[in-house]
Amino acid sequence: MTITMTMTAGNYGFRFREWDIYKDARQFRRKISGHLKGYPREERYALVDQSKRALNSVVLNIAEGANKNTDKDMRVYINRAHCSLDEVIACLDCALDDGYIAKEQHAEALAEASSLAKRLRKFTAHLLASS
Repeated sequence: MTITMTMTAGNYGFRFREWDIYKDARQFRRKISGHLKGYPREERYALVDQSKRALNSVVLNIAEGANKNTDKDMRVYINRAHCSLDEVIACLDCALDDGYIAKEQHAEALAEASSLAKRLRKFTAHLLASS
């Protein structure tokens, strides 16, 4: 896995914007956020907000870790992103249990999250090997 810092049009030196893992985390966030719109109103300040915070945290930790001075420091943020992804899954489990999402939606989200989690683990392993 190669991490590069290039100045392509529109990235302004923010290398994480070029990473597939970041792009996929954003796409996952958009998709799950779309499901949250169908949750009951009484969950607005509970499960919906918690899910949004966790979804945002996945994306934001990848971005924040990208500018750390060492791979060891960066690894901390990638691990946090992974932990936040676990939290998203727990929120989806609660939503399934409470009948807010269908089993099919849950299974699809779980498959996408699993793919993202594997890639975060691989990224962490790469950082560990290079430090």
